[in-house]
Amino acid sequence: MLSALRRKYIGDRAFYSVMFALAIPLIIQQGITSMVSLLDNLMVGALGEIPLSSVAISNQLMSVFNLALFGALSAASIFGAQFFGTGDFGGMRDTFRFRLLVGAGLTAAAIAVFWFWGDRLSLLFLNNANNTPEVIEQTLTHAIRYLRIAVWGLIPFLFSQVYSGMLRESGETLHPMIASVAAILTNLALNYCLIYGKFGFPRMGTAGAALATVIARVLEAGYIVLYTHLQAQKYPYILGAYRSMRIPLALCRRIIVTGTPLMLNETIWSLGMTAINGCYAYRGLEVVAAVNIVNTAWNLFCIMMFAMGSVAAIMIGRELGADRLESARDLSRKLTFFTVVVHIVIGLLLVLTAGAIPLLYEVGDGVREMAAQMLRIQALFLPVHAFIHVTYFTLRSGGKTLITFFFDCVYTCVVPLGVAFLLCRLTDLPIVTCYFFVHLTDLIKMVVGAFLLRSGCWMKRIIDQ
Repeated sequence: MLSALRRKYIGDRAFYSVMFALAIPLIIQQGITSMVSLLDNLMVGALGEIPLSSVAISNQLMSVFNLALFGALSAASIFGAQFFGTGDFGGMRDTFRFRLLVGAGLTAAAIAVFWFWGDRLSLLFLNNANNTPEVIEQTLTHAIRYLRIAVWGLIPFLFSQVYSGMLRESGETLHPMIASVAAILTNLALNYCLIYGKFGFPRMGTAGAALATVIARVLEAGYIVLYTHLQAQKYPYILGAYRSMRIPLALCRRIIVTGTPLMLNETIWSLGMTAINGCYAYRGLEVVAAVNIVNTAWNLFCIMMFAMGSVAAIMIGRELGADRLESARDLSRKLTFFTVVVHIVIGLLLVLTAGAIPLLYEVGDGVREMAAQMLRIQALFLPVHAFIHVTYFTLRSGGKTLITFFFDCVYTCVVPLGVAFLLCRLTDLPIVTCYFFVHLTDLIKMVVGAFLLRSGCWMKRIIDQ
């Protein structure tokens, strides 16, 4: 019996070789990203709680665009992974064009929204009852200053996402990692120079953090675009990609039909998460600062989870594209088991370090204690989040985007957001208690995800439907 369970949930050497070949560059990339994000927060946090909270608000708004773009590109990514599985480079080229055109439209819209309505959106996080007018004015000034510069980084970010996504679908994860690492280290160095005015640079505060991010994103995009075109023989789908922006109407229609729920899912999910953070922020700027610390640290402990989601999408997508459905089911089971077990260990590590992480920040003792308690809650639910994350990417790999729409964003906007709104705004429960009950709702989502995985409804080859 143990031998049967081992074969069912634990892969062989070939399985782990492929998995780690894909995952390790993603883990390194995400790990450095999260570490530098932590250092960025520490640098901005050294300016005080108001600058820290203002940058957190701006980044929360930017994350809505990031996830909307991710959703729009992911629709074509599903087809791209399956086209690669059949060796159809013409199909991959068409998905490249689709991503570029749709992404350009979303980017232009986001720049306009953040530029003209950024102040009104930022005010949604500032509650007059728990913050003085002076604090609100200072926070808004910092947030708008940051946002007005950061929006220009959305253009190179688009190109990075389009090119890196195509490379990953073809099994190339090393060079997207190199591009990101170079950009991240550049961002870190420029942050130090521009925030504090070191080595002859002007002291720009939060605006310096935004400018450093824009420059780093230009570097990242420049590297990955140049590398791809210089190695065009290795990636034949990029040859002639710009000769025309025409996309077969039938493919375009299928991507839109499959992808619209996915794009709406990412956009509405991010809005839902932003609204949940807005419910927390209703309790005051101290809570905003604590949640920002928690989210930054949480990203550092979730680098494996984020990588495994991408690995699942690539590995399972290839098997589905090649019409090896039972192999895809087997991969899903083993990838999910591995991810959950690893995150039980990572969760224990987070419990042990939860009290020390907030001490790195120049914030009050109340913020530190609040952040430490929230981190322990995150640690408790980390294996649950890991299971849900891999489940989402597994469902998506088979084109079941309507199911993922209900599984992800509809659930988030109804259950966790509903609980957060009721508890944070209509009760006097401590914010940490509210935070715990919001996360507790993910147990329901985990059960639903397990049912969907077991049903096999996601095991579809969509490129020739």
